[in-house]
Amino acid sequence: MSKSAAKDAQEFLQKEYQGVLSTHSQKFAGYPFGSVAPYCLDASGLPIILISRIAQHTHNLTADPRCSLLIGARAAEDVQNAGRLTLLADAAPVAAAEVDAVAARYYRFFPESADYHRVHDFDFWRLTPVAWRYIAGFGAIHWLEADSVAQANPFAGEAEQGMLTHMNSDHQAALAHYQQVAQLPAGAVSLVGLDPAGMHLRIGAAIHRLPFAAHCDTPLAVRQQLVSMARSADWA
Repeated sequence: MSKSAAKDAQEFLQKEYQGVLSTHSQKFAGYPFGSVAPYCLDASGLPIILISRIAQHTHNLTADPRCSLLIGARAAEDVQNAGRLTLLADAAPVAAAEVDAVAARYYRFFPESADYHRVHDFDFWRLTPVAWRYIAGFGAIHWLEADSVAQANPFAGEAEQGMLTHMNSDHQAALAHYQQVAQLPAGAVSLVGLDPAGMHLRIGAAIHRLPFAAHCDTPLAVRQQLVSMARSADWA
């Protein structure tokens, strides 16, 4: 297994936030059933999806939890030569004790779905990897082991929420600077995710990933990265 390919796949998984979920059709036995699925990553770095109990893919997963999630590069001009990542996984509903923490993070990324798990018939599901297939471009094809791509986020929970609240409340100028330097679209910007490798900014309905120059093991290291990026004009 290529460590560099695993690292690239990890960054790809963190950068994107939607894919095509394929399940085993119960209505048409033997045929795969694909549907669009937004996702965010939990504290273990695993994809979390929010799906309705009456949806076809939910019926399929309830009968057979084996599935795949195809993640492609957004707005790629040449889809054959663009990066893509396929996760082969076992899906399972998130345990009741974890739902609040998972929901808090998911709804920061997708606020238009806020409280669907409370006021509608939606549930959170976690995709646990069996294997990964990463294609970095034409001819750059890698099978990666189940535990080689997902990166745990030790800040998920109160630490992450505290840093996000502070940045969004007190440092809008820094967020606008990140937006400008990275040449992101114009519009109101908010910080919705932090992890050891980077940050997620939300502008409109889109999520944008900005990586850190160095891996951050502590909230202090994250703060130092954010300050450094706010003072620099050429990190992007």
